Amino acid sequence: MIYFLIYLFVEIYVSVKIASAIGPFWTFVEIVGTAVYGMWLLQNMHIQMAATMQALMNGHISVEEFERMNLYVVIGAILLIIPGFFTDILGILLQFGVLSKFIAKKIFRLKNRPTMEDEDVIDVEIIER
Repeated sequence: MIYFLIYLFVEIYVSVKIASAIGPFWTFVEIVGTAVYGMWLLQNMHIQMAATMQALMNGHISVEEFERMNLYVVIGAILLIIPGFFTDILGILLQFGVLSKFIAKKIFRLKNRPTMEDEDVIDVEIIER
C-alpha cells in the first residue's frame, strides 16, 4: 500500500509540473499519443516476438533473456496506455531499455569475437615520403 501511495504522489507531482509547463493542449496530445502508441505496441507485439525469437534461435540470447525482453515491451506498452507523465516515462524507458540492451549485446559480441592471429606476424605501418 505504501508503494502505491508513493507512486501516486510521484505521478501527480510529475504530471502537474510537466502539464503546467507545456499547457493543457499538449498535455492532452501527449496522453492520447502515448496511449495510441502503447496500443499499437501491443497490437504489433508479434514483430518484437519474431525478432527476439530469431535471436533465440541463432543462440544470441538465452530463453530467460527472450522472456525478459518481451515482458519489458508488454509492461512498457501497458504503462504507456495508463494516463500520466511518470508512467509514460517509465514505459518509454522500458521500450528503449530493450533496444539498447539488444544493441549493446550485439556490439559487445562483435568486439569480443575471437580472432585468428598468428604470433609470427608483425604488424607494421609503412610511411612513404
